[in-house]
Amino acid sequence: MKSTLEALLVGFVLTCGVAPVIAHHSFSVEYDADKPIKLSGLVTKLEWTNPHARLYVDVTNSDGSTTNWNLEMASPNILERNGWTRRAVKEGDKVTFEGFAGRTAANRGIANSVSMADGRALFAGAER
Repeated sequence: MKSTLEALLVGFVLTCGVAPVIAHHSFSVEYDADKPIKLSGLVTKLEWTNPHARLYVDVTNSDGSTTNWNLEMASPNILERNGWTRRAVKEGDKVTFEGFAGRTAANRGIANSVSMADGRALFAGAER
């Protein structure tokens, strides 16, 4: 009986000492800090989802073709604190975005800021 109580007490103490772990991907695994991007195009979609909002932008390339960029941004909560709403940009809006290119997909990136045609700039909350 005494050894069972001691074992439970030791187990409880060890469990209390475990710090919570926050699972999150690393910037450097998905994005390349040595590949900054600044592109302009037309918004095709804004996904207001957790854990990251996503902005999709059609960018016209120098050869006339179009690439739909998939841009990761901060969570909706952080974006709202930075002045965004789910209606901050809408389909067809012309925007310029700055951030970093993805490591694996040529049309994927992470946005630091998004500037509107009227000059408004919104911080997208991406951090390295």
